[in-house]
Amino acid sequence: MRAARLIKMVLLLQARPAMTAAELAAELEVSERTVTRDAQALSDAGVPVYAERGRAGGYRLVGGYRTRLTGLARDEAEALFLSGLPAALREMGLEDAASAARLKVSAALMPSLRDASSSAARRFHLDAPSWYHEPETPELLPAIADAVWDDRLLRVRYRRGGGRDHTGAEVARELAPYGLVLKAGVWYLCARAGEDVRVYRIDRFTAVEAADERFERDESFDLPGFWAERAAGFARSLLRTEVTVRVSERGGRMLAYAGDRAAAAAALAEASEPGPDGWRTLTLPVESLDVAYGQLLALGPELEVVAPEELRARFTEAAERLRELYR
Repeated sequence: MRAARLIKMVLLLQARPAMTAAELAAELEVSERTVTRDAQALSDAGVPVYAERGRAGGYRLVGGYRTRLTGLARDEAEALFLSGLPAALREMGLEDAASAARLKVSAALMPSLRDASSSAARRFHLDAPSWYHEPETPELLPAIADAVWDDRLLRVRYRRGGGRDHTGAEVARELAPYGLVLKAGVWYLCARAGEDVRVYRIDRFTAVEAADERFERDESFDLPGFWAERAAGFARSLLRTEVTVRVSERGGRMLAYAGDRAAAAAALAEASEPGPDGWRTLTLPVESLDVAYGQLLALGPELEVVAPEELRARFTEAAERLRELYR
């Protein structure tokens, strides 16, 4: 642990002209007294760390000293490719590995390029979670992530979906964890169970244990492609019924924001030609009549429900109640 900290201290000083004890303590997550002891240990080992006293003082490397301890460990190299996802790295327990990797890359760069990482960070940030929902990190995520990186089999207990309260029955499984996906603030595991690769919500795992044995990873498995196919299939599977509606030109533009965007686009592409009033009739796939009522009501006077009659009656009642409210 101390050896890794000493290496990190050298890399920090190599990447910057000088750092105060307080700055080093903050970066290394130790006390300033520990920084002083570490600097002395480095000096005793032949690393030319020089301490300047006074208000403008601090620690620096003398004479253009360059360490060759810049080789990336495997976990650092893997974490580096995720360095644009700081929250995800933190939740998977890879923040330290990513930090060490960035330092090593910075140390290997020419001095004129060492601010490239901070320059990029000031200009781009990925915020994955959706609006209005406070993301929660599943407690078992770091253990699952370790198994994913190490290709180790997982013995798990998983709570099946049981409606809105998710109180389904627990099942035991042995999984080959292929990959992790963070979708709108929710973590998923794509894992092989038997012959099939399936998707599991990580917040439904109640227990995980990494086995000693590793599994043989299918190198042809494409995680982004697999997820895109499953996500599209899942979205289509939700659309179990259809409604017929008329929409104005503005309503047609609003339709994509009221439900499934792909379903709305396909329905508009197959819709009738606009009538004299500019309105078009189309058949729209929806999850259920209840869901359609909540989604399509948002379009207000830009949409008319034609069928089924049950849904049209609900819209008629809503219109009458609104008329009473605004009379």
